[in-house]
Amino acid sequence: MSAVCIDSIKEKVLEGRRLSPQEALELYRNTSLTELGFLANWVRESKHPEGIVTFVIDRNVNYTNVCIAGCKFCAFYRRKRDEDAYTLDIDTVLQKVQELVSWGGTTLLMQGGINPDLPLSFYEEMISSIRERFPQVQIHCFSAPEIVYLAKLERLSVREVLQRLKEAGLMSVPGGGAEVLSQEIRDRVSPGKCSVEEWEQVHITAHELGMTTTATMMFGHLESIEHIIEHLTRIRSIQDRTGGFTAFIPWTFQKGNTELDFVETASSVYYLKVLALSRIFLDNFENVQSSHVTQTMQIGPVGLHFGANDLGSVMIEENVISSTEFKVSIPKVEDMVNAIRGAGFTPAQRDTYYRILKVFN
Repeated sequence: MSAVCIDSIKEKVLEGRRLSPQEALELYRNTSLTELGFLANWVRESKHPEGIVTFVIDRNVNYTNVCIAGCKFCAFYRRKRDEDAYTLDIDTVLQKVQELVSWGGTTLLMQGGINPDLPLSFYEEMISSIRERFPQVQIHCFSAPEIVYLAKLERLSVREVLQRLKEAGLMSVPGGGAEVLSQEIRDRVSPGKCSVEEWEQVHITAHELGMTTTATMMFGHLESIEHIIEHLTRIRSIQDRTGGFTAFIPWTFQKGNTELDFVETASSVYYLKVLALSRIFLDNFENVQSSHVTQTMQIGPVGLHFGANDLGSVMIEENVISSTEFKVSIPKVEDMVNAIRGAGFTPAQRDTYYRILKVFN
């Protein structure tokens, strides 16, 4: 592509105009890491000129590791017959939420496997128990594949399942289970999970019911940049329609004890280029998160100069990525604050909805 054409695409970015998928592809292929970073940083500054970078204090409770999906990238799931298969009882979940509250956390992120032995009533009882005992906690739970499976199990619509969960106390839905929203890739890495269209349906329906959700992307395995742009185009279209996504959260596949261990580990350069392209392309998303969990606290804060305005969470608990050979290091609040300051930004604690709770001046 000619330099003139690339320059015109860059000019569109600097003028705040929307890129087409083809322009995004050309930009990715024909600009350097530093150029993409400059453009993404420009977009971030235009949306967040105050220079604040946020984080949340949460707990990721995996209520069961029993799963029939059999995703090739997952080292966490177990079959029901496995010795280390488990499902937490509600008292144990409540104890974990109590620890979250005692630690000053505000968000409960809860996800599990697709466990055929757990009916919708189990989820309703668990959520209502949490809401009753801890009304101050924001309940951000259950990925699209879990909700789609529950609908099929109970012979209900996705809307009916979401409505019942909302009535029980569910407040928002995480974007997990998206992987890459290209059916070609899903058929190869997660054929037992919901389809692209079903994932989209869950999030659109949640938005229609007044719940916010996040959009995520787990990449760095079998996808191409074209698949990534397809993913970004799909979630941008949903956001145009509903405005219900609070943030976009991309992270990379980590191998170890998975069926995709033959895949070469994604480089930090690839991660940062995709992060930057996402910030540029997703013009209708206010927030983009940099992943310190998969990129470490050395690279995660660098992502703040490649378009991200959020550094994720200070987690009490993380089980899924820790199941691989990747060593997960969870920062404390002071570590997060210092990392954000060290990157040249003002740290702030937020809640699930990206409302600022405390600024660390």
